[in-house]
Amino acid sequence: MAENNLWDKFDKAVDTAGLANDVKEAAENGANYREVPHGVYEVEVNKLELVESKKGDPMVTVWFKVVDGEYKGCLIFMNQVITQGFQIHIANEIFRQMTAEIPGFNVEFKTYKQYGELLMDIREAVDGKFEFKLDFAEGKKGFSTYSVDEIYVLE
Repeated sequence: MAENNLWDKFDKAVDTAGLANDVKEAAENGANYREVPHGVYEVEVNKLELVESKKGDPMVTVWFKVVDGEYKGCLIFMNQVITQGFQIHIANEIFRQMTAEIPGFNVEFKTYKQYGELLMDIREAVDGKFEFKLDFAEGKKGFSTYSVDEIYVLE
């Protein structure tokens, strides 16, 4: 009986008719995962946060959504474990590039808690206000690299 109440709770909390429609659209539009090749893309940030990796390490995750061109709607994922100085530097560089047009941002690592809060602040500051020209390339040893080459202010 308690299990039925659980599902009733979800049915009340979620727009199930809208969700069912989303499923139908996904099926009609062939919403299969499509890998975005290395290249330069205009993107928005869909997700930016500090998470725990599968191995239990602190990791920065950024989801860039392509907003124009052949891969419009596809996602580019940046996942960077941050347990060593050079790894934090890699993450800091892209966050500095993303916030270059926003006064008052000091991208700096002090503690994981502080860094997680900084990432939430960056996400909030760019959400719906900025898009980026992202250079998504292959770096050393086959790892992907990410660089923001331009910032577009949305009106």
